[in-house]
Amino acid sequence: MEFYCPSQPPPKIEADIIVLLWTWPFREQFPLNKCPKPFDEPRCFFTVNQTFYDRAHAVIFHFRDVCDRKSQMPQIPRPEGQYWVWFNMESPSHSPNVDLMDNLINLTMSYRSDSDIFTPYGWLEKKNEAQNFTIPEKTKLVAWGVSNWNPNSNRNEYYNELKDHIQIDVYGQDHLSLPFEDLNAVFSRYKFYLAFENSKHRDYITEKLWRNALISGTVPIVLGPPRENYEKFIPPDSFIHVDDFPSPKDLANYLLELDKDPIKYEQYFKWRSKLQPAKEDWAIDYCKACIALHDAPSYRIYRTLTKWYT
Repeated sequence: MEFYCPSQPPPKIEADIIVLLWTWPFREQFPLNKCPKPFDEPRCFFTVNQTFYDRAHAVIFHFRDVCDRKSQMPQIPRPEGQYWVWFNMESPSHSPNVDLMDNLINLTMSYRSDSDIFTPYGWLEKKNEAQNFTIPEKTKLVAWGVSNWNPNSNRNEYYNELKDHIQIDVYGQDHLSLPFEDLNAVFSRYKFYLAFENSKHRDYITEKLWRNALISGTVPIVLGPPRENYEKFIPPDSFIHVDDFPSPKDLANYLLELDKDPIKYEQYFKWRSKLQPAKEDWAIDYCKACIALHDAPSYRIYRTLTKWYT
């Protein structure tokens, strides 16, 4: 990665902190410096222009874009006191070469609640006033969206047993086609959604729960960390955990029971009278970083990032 010298004097920045995005995350671009409320104060100036490197108070590295080798990181000296932020939304099982970041990182930014900058895949917001929630019309039973089909994974093994006892419509790789823009409309027609994570790690609760299930207005059936971990973030009566049942057959029987009992099924939506789900957004993630950087801990370095990220 090359640096270029600006042809004109650097512009005046009316912000306390300059934040350099070393790369766009997964090359996905989005508006910078337009933080929505309540993330619009205090202010930062965000840029992807690497000529700001010497002036930046912090540089955020989206890990999956620089994890192959250290040469993808800056190759010139770091300005004194500049914070390097490690941004990663993948689980430890899908985060190769974390040790490349040892002795380089000052702040962590991830879905982990013990990160310096906590950026979950979703969260619940309180409604201004209690209001009834209209459950989307349900015409189908169970859906599952899979972008990475791995027949040997734990979640596929569970699915293979579960499908013997209940009808499941699978969307994604080698299955039913589903354009991204139709995702919420399609999943909202199902009573249940399999929010099965690709690996089990603390706090690793992804868009499978937040966007595919809760935002769509269906009841998530989760496979991931233990129930108590989910209950840190969502009400206990908002989801069904596979661990609550001795076997996939027992889970299937419970779902069929709920299908015949609308009053019991609707209990999974009671929490929605006071709370509503919100999902992760790249721009909001970086806006959260701005808030955290204004109150950043004293300068320190993660000697062994791998030890923390397990």
